[in-house]
Amino acid sequence: MKVIAAMDSYKGCCSALAAGEAVLRGVLRADAAARVENIPVSDGGEGMVDALVHGGRGRKVVAEVAGPLGEPVRAEYAVLDGGTAVIEMSAASGLTLVPEEKRDPLRATTYGTGELIRAALDAGCRDLLIGIGGSATNDGGEGMARALGARFLDADGRELPPGGAALERLARIDVRALDARLTECRVRVASDVRNPLCGERGASAVYGPQKGATPEMVAQLDRALARYAQVLREQLGEDVAERPGAGAAGGLGAGLYAFTHAEFQPGIDAVLDLLGFAGRVRDADLVFTGEGRTDGQTLFGKVPAGVARWTKSEGRIPVVVLSGAIAPGAEALYDGGVDGLFAIADGPISLSESQARAEELIERAAEAIVRTANALRRR
Repeated sequence: MKVIAAMDSYKGCCSALAAGEAVLRGVLRADAAARVENIPVSDGGEGMVDALVHGGRGRKVVAEVAGPLGEPVRAEYAVLDGGTAVIEMSAASGLTLVPEEKRDPLRATTYGTGELIRAALDAGCRDLLIGIGGSATNDGGEGMARALGARFLDADGRELPPGGAALERLARIDVRALDARLTECRVRVASDVRNPLCGERGASAVYGPQKGATPEMVAQLDRALARYAQVLREQLGEDVAERPGAGAAGGLGAGLYAFTHAEFQPGIDAVLDLLGFAGRVRDADLVFTGEGRTDGQTLFGKVPAGVARWTKSEGRIPVVVLSGAIAPGAEALYDGGVDGLFAIADGPISLSESQARAEELIERAAEAIVRTANALRRR
């Protein structure tokens, strides 16, 4: 029996790698003769670099860059075999880098993400895969572009300060010093967010509050991004405001469209492709996948849905989801290639206890499922 664990992280308590190792311990307790493989995966957010490096595809590189509020942070990116650079914007500009009481979406900047891109260019990479989940920012990617040589000026020709709020005063974008190496690059963005840049479904309204924006700040940031989009269109000929995904990561999607001409693709597909998942799953008898919470949104680009889709394209291989919580709407996954949905909790326990025992609970659930599967096969 060959079993593959293709798990996402359980946010706040368990990495994708650790979740997969827990699955495999449970499998081997149930069937010591099983052949097992751990393939940690990501949908393009936190954990993408680790997943691809663990998959034997390359090495990590550390760079010191500016954090969301300008403080120095040590951020990792990966250089894969063949020269592709894999960057998580959250490593430089992520919400987890800012304590809750210090979050300030008016000033937070993606400058550090631009520095990571520049570091990858300095390393000789010309194929860039950028995951843009989990941002602390709402600057439209202005900081990213600034780190790569663009200048953002007010009506008096003065440089704007960092952050999304200042874009309300934007009069001119000077790209004469924009890094020329970008014209040699293929830039892919791993993201499942389809929101436009502005409006009620835009970056500020939908994602601003989780970054600390009050209703007044949301309105101010939305006006600023609308002004940014206007200047991009009028001066650079880049009409990005309504492009799907422009609002991702506080508008970083718009900046990547405008300044790097990036291609957008579902993060899980990019990761599974780079991991050679199709070939590795082809002879499997059972695939486990999972995440911290599974609901109706999981079907739209999250790890379990992507793993099920790719697995089923290789044959009638059972796919089981182990989740910290199964919420309403999750049953839609049964039509998406998932064969079983299981919550890992072994009783009425608190969230904190479930998080503390996550690896143990994953292991026990995997063991029970494999014991049941083997018993049914022996009939």
